[in-house]
Amino acid sequence: MCFHKIRSLPLGLALMMSVAAVAAEEDGFRPLFNGKDLSGWVPVNTAPSTWSVRDGMLICSGKPIGELRTDRMYQNFIMEVEWRHMKPRGNAGIFVWADDITARGQPFHRSIEVQVLENAYGNTRGYTTHGDIFPIHGAKMTPINGRGGSRAFPTENRSKPSPNWNHYRIVCNDGNISLAVNGKVVTQGREASPRKGYICIESEGGVVHYRNMRIKELPLTPLKSGQVAIADRGYRCLYTGVDFSGWRTADGWRSHDWQFRFHGESGGADKALVSEESFGDFGFIFDVAISEKTKPLEFRLRGDAASTIRVAPDSFKGDLVLKGRNWNRFEGELRGDRLTLSLNGRKVIDGDELKGVAAKGPIRIVPGGSVSMANVYVRPLAKR
Repeated sequence: MCFHKIRSLPLGLALMMSVAAVAAEEDGFRPLFNGKDLSGWVPVNTAPSTWSVRDGMLICSGKPIGELRTDRMYQNFIMEVEWRHMKPRGNAGIFVWADDITARGQPFHRSIEVQVLENAYGNTRGYTTHGDIFPIHGAKMTPINGRGGSRAFPTENRSKPSPNWNHYRIVCNDGNISLAVNGKVVTQGREASPRKGYICIESEGGVVHYRNMRIKELPLTPLKSGQVAIADRGYRCLYTGVDFSGWRTADGWRSHDWQFRFHGESGGADKALVSEESFGDFGFIFDVAISEKTKPLEFRLRGDAASTIRVAPDSFKGDLVLKGRNWNRFEGELRGDRLTLSLNGRKVIDGDELKGVAAKGPIRIVPGGSVSMANVYVRPLAKR
């Protein structure tokens, strides 16, 4: 009986009801980017020049490689955004369920990446320019329409080349993710972990414009241990990725996008890289690429010899130092004269006293020879 009555409605009224139903379905969206400034967003490891706002658009310069992230986490949601590359072969991406900062030895976060790749980049068996989805740097996801790995490939080629606008609709719900490109779902994954975290916009060489970015949160679902990304710990990056702003440099230091390097065969105190800012009690992270031939590097937390962390292939016992030019992450706290330090997630110093250490001073990086570094972060410590 009800079915008969609906079918008998005038066409105009039926269309109005259909439009109203669609509108009701879309209720609950709010802007994720306000079109005016970067309110609600946090630069992670990029320069002030990387991100700008003009004519209602978020503009990415593509330099350096790095991210801009939301200031809060999201679990289940629908995100919509329009984007366009301004140059052929441009590369970028949108990360979901991301950690607060970049992974060890990487300019990227542990997360699930939704590719934003310009058509001229080309299509291979390994990737496409039409909306691949894949886990990166420790995240996990089971692809739908995969090719033997963890990357999910689109079922159709629907993205438009530069400088045309494209529309993405990303649905993230209970560890499942889908991407609609210009109005049609083409890429899907499931069983993702983490499945709650930050949303990031990635800078990776392409000049990209974004507009009409909005989000609708969906009902929460149960989370297991390990399915939540690392929450904001208060870290800020001391290196811009484009230059040594905030540092006093010496001969031999060079900026290489997200990495910085000392190129001299021999170092010493006169070759030190010194922060303009001074630190007292603080937390820190720094990544160093170490090989068997790496000469000892001194990371002086407050500038003096008493606050030195010695970085070398034989710095710590056992196999804690990853060699073969692998990246190593040093993370710790200096509170008063007490140092706590972890290397690649394993504690190596636990509250050791640094006798005679200065109360405050600049970070001083003293090279022993050629070395590559990245991801220098600092954070304030809460008072006890």
